[in-house]
Parts: sequence; structure tokens; C-alpha cells
Amino acid sequence: MVMASLSLREDYWETFDLQEEDIEFIYNYLLEIETPLTPNELVAALVEERIRREIEEFEKQRTSAGDIYFPKDSFIENQKLIFPALGWRQGEVIGLRPGVNPDITEFNVIKVKFENGEEREFASEVADHLLNDPPKIGQESELLNSQFVIEGYSEQLVESLETGLGANEDFVRIAGRWFPRALLVDVNQGHLNLAEAVLDMVGGGPLPTNALLEQVELPSSENPKLVEFSLDLRLEEDARFDEVGPAGEVLWYLQRLEPQEVRETPVYLRYHEIEHDRDLLSGEMLALERDIDDELSPITLESARSDDVVVSINFPHWRVGSLPLSSRIEHLFPTAYEAPRIRFILEDRKSGESFPGWVVHEKRYVIGLQEWYESQGLMPGSLVRVQRGKEPGKVVISADSRRSSREWIRTVLVGSDGGTVFAMLKQIVTAAFDERMAIAVPDVDALDTVWERMQKERPPFERVVVDIVRELTKLNPQGHVHASELYSAVNVVRRCPPGPILALLASRPWFVHVGDLHFRFDDSEQA
Repeated sequence: MVMASLSLREDYWETFDLQEEDIEFIYNYLLEIETPLTPNELVAALVEERIRREIEEFEKQRTSAGDIYFPKDSFIENQKLIFPALGWRQGEVIGLRPGVNPDITEFNVIKVKFENGEEREFASEVADHLLNDPPKIGQESELLNSQFVIEGYSEQLVESLETGLGANEDFVRIAGRWFPRALLVDVNQGHLNLAEAVLDMVGGGPLPTNALLEQVELPSSENPKLVEFSLDLRLEEDARFDEVGPAGEVLWYLQRLEPQEVRETPVYLRYHEIEHDRDLLSGEMLALERDIDDELSPITLESARSDDVVVSINFPHWRVGSLPLSSRIEHLFPTAYEAPRIRFILEDRKSGESFPGWVVHEKRYVIGLQEWYESQGLMPGSLVRVQRGKEPGKVVISADSRRSSREWIRTVLVGSDGGTVFAMLKQIVTAAFDERMAIAVPDVDALDTVWERMQKERPPFERVVVDIVRELTKLNPQGHVHASELYSAVNVVRRCPPGPILALLASRPWFVHVGDLHFRFDDSEQA
């Protein structure tokens, strides 16, 4: 068998860009199968098509200078030929004569003159000959292996495909699947009103599309997947509906019936950005910032992601019943192709009880744990273990419960003047906690009033930090406070990530570093 070697340039797939031919192929491919497909499914088909086209183009280039020589064919003088067995050399027929061979029936011989002047003779009109098989394109290059390409370049290919289709009005996407707009089933306002009524009857949702289709009368003769896709698209375009399912699962919810903490960020989690110079942070401070892992910190995860993470909850998250969607744990929670809010299931590892939670990706928090925090007797600084669930869309949580005991805990109190003070008081503790982050809150309502006042008055950030440092240093015999203790205490009265606090400690002379991120306050310097 004659082989022709085809190779692609090394950066062929790295620089892949969706061409008009590719878009036309995708359009026709989707028309043929009548099924919306994910980007990965489309890329798999497109890679096969691209390789086919490259091979076809290679063959055209090889044969553009003449006809391929096959011994079975007959030829005429001045005919230009290409010889695959000779490395695709080109020649011209300059003579013909009858062939003589007792082992072969009648055949002819052609004389060919090659480009370098060499002349050779070849048999023609021989039916049974090894070279009569068409030459095959050798695909030894891994870049022509579709499986290798998909495994190694799928991320770039999907990004290019999404960009190309997203800029083309002929395609629509819903829940991560693409389809030609022209083939969509008509879904009118009446159908959407019926869908709203169905969701309203079940408390807002969530319901999968097929459950809605049982009540919404759409043409049943159409492709079921196409009908479902068409309804999904119209629901997504209507502000009344939210698609809240994790990636790969479409679930619909009425936006007006979603929990308020999902539709609107709770006041305790709202951060009003504080300008600060991150260049002031020492290596020790940056390490502490990574350890605290506040969802508002600009942290890039350096270590391998774990499926079992322990989180210390600060006051704002404890107060509203949320978890930070921080760099260390965000991968444990469900994602979605497009939905900004995702409803999922939380499961108590010890009791096995389940309850709904919501991921709010844009604001980087997970809500829905308030009753669970109360049932576990947790406080700010308590440790919560978060684990990946065995089923998609499920996350397992637990607290390290212990026998109730009275321990000395940093406690926040609100005075008659509305100011906050800190004291070391004995509190009943029922779960494991971070000693530096733990703060008991005996009067939540009083502290809510403090937050309301802080929102209205907006006292200078530095003044808030100074006041809290003064309070905390009174609780320590050495008269100093650790940076993580200060972070936890500041968040009792206003939402703030570690960065601005650490930058302030590093930039003001009255905060004196005494080692290991402990600071004391020097009144004389301030004066």
C-alpha cells in the first residue's frame, strides 16, 4: 500500500479559529441530528471534520499537477502523471508500446520522462497489480488523531467555538447547548404564563423542563429534545424565570419566590471596597491572608484542591447562615453554564438530613445554613467541614460537636451608648472553633443595631480599626493583638477582607509589630 505523509504545523490546534466553513458544518450537522449539543460534543464533531478537510486538501494538492498513475489504467502521449510510489514524482508520457510478458495477458508499456530528464517505462492496462490501490494518507502525526487533539486542546477549542457561535445570530444557547435558531418550536406568551402558574403552585420551584412540558401544551409531533430546548430558551429570556440547576441539569424557579438572601446580597455580606496598597503586605501577611481564605481576597489557589475542607466562619457569614465561596472550597459546590444562582442540596454528614442551599456565584457566597448553624450551636469562629457529596448537586457539611463546656471566649457586647466592647467571658461551647477567630455574640439584636448605625454613619475605616485594637489589647496580658483576631473582630461591625486591615497595620507607625503578626498599639506615636 502506498502511503503519503501528511502533517500539520505544530501550532495548528493551539491557534485554532472558527472559520466560515466550520460554522456552516456545525449548522448543517445540527440540522441533520435535530438535537441541541454541548460545546464539547460540537468540538468532537468539528475536530473530525477539520481533519477530514485537511486530508482532502492534501490529496487535492498532490494531484493538482496531473493524474495519479495506476497500472490498470490506459494512457496517451503528453499525459502528465504523478507517481505516489516514487515519492509523488511528476512526469509526462512520451511513448507507448505493447508489453511482452508470458505470465501476463496483453498489456501495454508507457515511457515517461520525469522533471529531471530521467526516462523510465511502466506497465499499463494491468488489472491485477499492487499499485492499483489508491494511495492512503499516512496520519502518524498526533495532531491528526482526533482523540489526542480533544484531550490536549479541548479548552482552547471550546473557547474558540463558544466565541464564534456567540457572535452568530443564527445560533442560540441554553444551559450550555447550542442549536440553530431557525428550527426552534414556537413558544408564545400563553405557554410562558402556564409555566409561571405551574411553578407558583409548587412554591416557586425548582422543576425540570419536562415537568413543565407536562402542563404546557406544545406540539408533541416535534422532536422532544427540540421542544424542550425551545421552551428552555423562552424561559431564559423571560425575567420571571431563573434557571437554577447545576451544570448538566436544567431546573426552573420563579425569581420572585426565591429567598431574599439569594435575590439580594444580605447587608452583612456587602463589602464597600477599601483602597489599600497590597505592596505593603509582607510574605507573612500574604500567608495569613491565604490561610484565612476570605472570599473577597484576591487569592489564587496554589495547592491541589481537596474534597474535604474545614472553614472557620466569620460573623457576617454566621449571622446570615452562609459560607464563603472562597478559593479553597468553591470547587466543592455546583457550577452552571450560565445561571448566576444555583439551587442545590446540603446534607448533614452525621444525621443524614438534607435541606436546600443556594450558590450565588457573582457575590461569592453560599446561603441557606442559618437553621443548621443554630441547631449545631455554632458561633463566629466555629469550624465547619465541607465535603464533596457522592451525588452531583449535593454537598456534605458537618461540625465537630463536643460535650457542652464553659470556656473563656472573646465576647462582643454592646453598651447603652451603642458602642461595642470586647471582654473575655465564659461561654457554653458545643463545637470546635478557631481560638483566634472565635467571638461569642450574646445579643444579636443589639449588634444588628450597631450594623444599622454603621451603614448610616460610615465612620472612617482607620478609626474603626483603632477602636477595636484598643479593645482587644485590653484582653491580652502582653497588650497586643494578633492580626487574625483583629480581622475577626473588625468583621463583627463591618464586612472587610484581611487585605485592607493588614495594609493599615503595615503603614501606620502606631501599630507596632512585636513578632509573629502580633501588634500593639502605641498611643504616644498616635499623639
